[in-house]
Amino acid sequence: MTRVQTPQESRTAQAPQILLYTRIKKSPYFYASRRHGPVMYSTYNHHYHPRHYGDPVQEYWELLNGVTLWDVGGAERQVEITGPDAFEFTNMLVPRDLGKCAVGQCKYVFLTAEDGGIVNDPVLLRLGENHFWLSLADSDVLLWCRALAYNSRFDVKIEEPDVGPVQVQGPKSREVMVELFGEKVLEIPYYHLSHEELDGMEVVVSRTGYTSELGFEIYLKNASRDGEKLWDAILEAGEPHGLKVTGPCHIRRIEGGILAYGCDMDLSTNPYEVDYGYEWMVDLEQEADFIGKEALKRIREEGVRRKLVGVEIAGEPLGSYNDGSMIDFFPVYDGERRIGEVTSACHSPRLQKNIGYAMVPIEYAGLGTVLTVETPRGRERATVVRRPFIDPQKEIPKQDLTAS
Repeated sequence: MTRVQTPQESRTAQAPQILLYTRIKKSPYFYASRRHGPVMYSTYNHHYHPRHYGDPVQEYWELLNGVTLWDVGGAERQVEITGPDAFEFTNMLVPRDLGKCAVGQCKYVFLTAEDGGIVNDPVLLRLGENHFWLSLADSDVLLWCRALAYNSRFDVKIEEPDVGPVQVQGPKSREVMVELFGEKVLEIPYYHLSHEELDGMEVVVSRTGYTSELGFEIYLKNASRDGEKLWDAILEAGEPHGLKVTGPCHIRRIEGGILAYGCDMDLSTNPYEVDYGYEWMVDLEQEADFIGKEALKRIREEGVRRKLVGVEIAGEPLGSYNDGSMIDFFPVYDGERRIGEVTSACHSPRLQKNIGYAMVPIEYAGLGTVLTVETPRGRERATVVRRPFIDPQKEIPKQDLTAS
């Protein structure tokens, strides 16, 4: 995690700078987004990733009430899978049945290992019959896919394309996207995509995002060439609507039930442990023999020994933890016996509560179970509650934009 000392430095500024290592990559929007004064970076997918530009709570309200622009051009790396066997290969990677994913559709998917562990949880975009992008969370999925392809019979090409996404999120994202692409952009259904052109730039627009709010992602092709051009076009379109440049909103993703890879799940975690309605993420009845299928059959039959649950934590506000994760997981106790850990937590300004997720033994996963959590301020009472905490049916991001 790296802090920026000067809020308005440009590519050529001589003021004190963050240490820019070549081994940590920069997104196509890196210098453009630095003009807005990020005050904290983390590294994500081997890239510098701006976390916030001032007050994370203020950025939360800007997301809820207006429209925000996020530089995720390095954080959301793409793995592109093409070739005659691209569908069959990609269907092998995920427990969802991609026969139910039409061209032009997006799917939230798990990639699973042979033991059922979660390798990654990307958004999958189906651009053609045999053309897929995996828009990644933090991990080296490119290497995973290339290794699997090398030792397989599949005729596929796997590479990282020159594609950089940005997110335009919030209730006024509708107006900004119309400024950019016209009214036709409102016809894109939730978790679908459209191929568009903007001032000579080729982009893919999707109704997706990391907020559980109304939002879009714009995937720019030839991003290393046109990154700043797209950034400035979005700023110009957003100016009449009060667009703000912010970091990803950790508070809102917890409220909305969105999980963070590396915090709430990883290779040691299987889909049934993080499930709160994710049965549709694992289709054991499909004909395809995806990686981890036999292990997940066994896990379903035997049942899980632990579960990721929602928790409300008593005490003073915990803060936003907008660095993307807590410095340490909060231990969870039953009396003096440690039984689990809080994997994500924050204070929700709307709910006026500390909320989060905790991985606990299955016998402690029932709603209303009282636990003890070791926070930085000492031990506090915690109660197991339903998640998502707000808008559990995702009515906000799913809204029909053509009807309004």
